Amino acid sequence: MRRISIFGVTGSIGEQTVDLVTRAGGPAAFDTVAVTGGRNVARLAAIARALQAEIAVCADEALLPDLRAALAGSGIEAAAGSAAIAEAADRPADWIMSAIVGAAGLVPGLRALKHGTTLALANKESLVTAGQLLLSTAAEQGARILPVDSEHSAIFQALAAEPMAAVERIILTASGGALRDWPIERLAQATVAEALAHPNWAMGQRITIDSASMFNKALEVIETREYFGVDPDRIEVIIHPESIIHSMVGFRDGALMAHMGAPDMRHSIGYALNWPDRLDLPVRRLDLAQLAQLTFRAPEPGRYPALTLCREVMRLRGLAGAAFNAAKEIALDHFLAGSIGFMDMSGVVEDTLDALSSGPGLEKPVITLEDVLAMDHLARVRAAEAAGRRAKGRG
Repeated sequence: MRRISIFGVTGSIGEQTVDLVTRAGGPAAFDTVAVTGGRNVARLAAIARALQAEIAVCADEALLPDLRAALAGSGIEAAAGSAAIAEAADRPADWIMSAIVGAAGLVPGLRALKHGTTLALANKESLVTAGQLLLSTAAEQGARILPVDSEHSAIFQALAAEPMAAVERIILTASGGALRDWPIERLAQATVAEALAHPNWAMGQRITIDSASMFNKALEVIETREYFGVDPDRIEVIIHPESIIHSMVGFRDGALMAHMGAPDMRHSIGYALNWPDRLDLPVRRLDLAQLAQLTFRAPEPGRYPALTLCREVMRLRGLAGAAFNAAKEIALDHFLAGSIGFMDMSGVVEDTLDALSSGPGLEKPVITLEDVLAMDHLARVRAAEAAGRRAKGRG
């Protein structure tokens, strides 16, 4: 049996991974090594018991007694804290799902790659903040990174075995998020609840708001550049409200290969779980006659300033991705707390990049994990300052 671990098991991607593992036979088909989660200790313990994991780790050290109590009598080891999560990635496994949200997913993913593990990467922030580091580590250790983002899985599949030299362009599709049809002048007044009303996808709170602001897509553009090594000028974004085509690859001969499927993350999770095979998945099959039509439109720069900012990040490279992601996370925290407005989030990120552009290291050509973590910390400080200024302006 394959030995697997699931990091971020209580989140949306983690839960859907558990669903597929369970449908495939659970403990009878997979030997689960580690499962990690955030603060939902009850759910983490329930999953650990169901999959008969060796160890369960929660992010908050203060919740360790609760986790131990929830696992009492199961024989499953309990641990807590970021160091324990990283150590869980050192446990031998054949396949690891990296579904921890945010920059917190970088260290365990990198640790797993150092052991030659196949990493199913749903944590887009890892490639954005330290793409060169992850890919070089995977190459050195003979590890493989399989993309789980629906867009990058679609690109991976559309490429089939085609050489990148044959690729003319890569087109990322975007739903446009909950506010895609709002008048631009109303966006500044959008509330958290309104930004969370996604028309197509059922996702976690943070990624749903990132979808509305298109910061999610901005991260994916950077991720495409890092993972596939394609020139930024050949990466396009198109609004596709139906979310049926997940991405497209255009080739030099004019052919355009599109990956189509119902909006269900189990497509890409299952592909990574079963790769290189294709096995049955419990997803809705498309009825093209019922669909009738698919629509597309170009994104408006004024509506989605994150798409402009990501182009500057790709121009700078180095540690710019780490700064961009950290600032985005802080800006989102402040929007969720109600201290800044919806459109202020892109302003906070822009202010942060401007503040850091005059300092050393943003364009550093060769980076280490220590470099990334230091820039992540500094950018969070600068972003908090920028958010504070904007909050005062609102008052």
